[in-house]
Amino acid sequence: MDITDQTALVTGANRGIGREFVLELLDRGAARVYATARRPETLDFDDARVVPLRLDLTDHDSVVAAARAAGDVTIVVNNAGISTGADLVAGDLADIRREFDTHFWGTLDVIREFAPVLAGNGGGAVVNVLSALSWFATRGTGAYASAKAAEWNLTNAVRLELGAQGTLVQGVLLGAADTDIAASYDGPKIDPRDVPRRSLDGLEQGSIEVIVDDWTAMVKASLAGDPAAFYAQMAEILGAS
Repeated sequence: MDITDQTALVTGANRGIGREFVLELLDRGAARVYATARRPETLDFDDARVVPLRLDLTDHDSVVAAARAAGDVTIVVNNAGISTGADLVAGDLADIRREFDTHFWGTLDVIREFAPVLAGNGGGAVVNVLSALSWFATRGTGAYASAKAAEWNLTNAVRLELGAQGTLVQGVLLGAADTDIAASYDGPKIDPRDVPRRSLDGLEQGSIEVIVDDWTAMVKASLAGDPAAFYAQMAEILGAS
């Protein structure tokens, strides 16, 4: 896929990785980018090609309205997310449900509403921003990791379903990026600009999965081995007891 003259929609575009996706799409010649947020007044892009749009993943009516307003979209970037820090056993069930409502149900809602839009515009692409935590968990990430694991397999499933209409579905996986959502994490962080760069390079090459950083590549490689050894290694790396 050549990004030039494409029309994209990016969820969670007001900051972090979402904002960087908008900027990278513009740099690559996108004709229009719908930059979405729960509060579109927080968007501050200085480019006439950017169209601010309200979209709240947990509000079905707003997703429907966005799909109607953005009927020319050829690329959908599902980036919006939250991190409550909830564990699964002792954590607040409301926070755990928020994680799934956002990452799984919200992402699925966007895909379901925009699938016919993409089909009508020739197929296009869906990009789901996932996480290395789709494949493992740490204390304090139980809800987030579980929701991202569900979103990862959602990505695999909708790829099969949307293939017949010519829609490429790409999963983008990364460790920690230097954004607000990872502000409490004091380990290594990648530049958030690397995420859209690698993702859009992958779209141009037809890649269905993009591994952004070495950390995520290490996690993926460990999946074929003994999980006990992997979690012992994680305990050493992260300083856990």
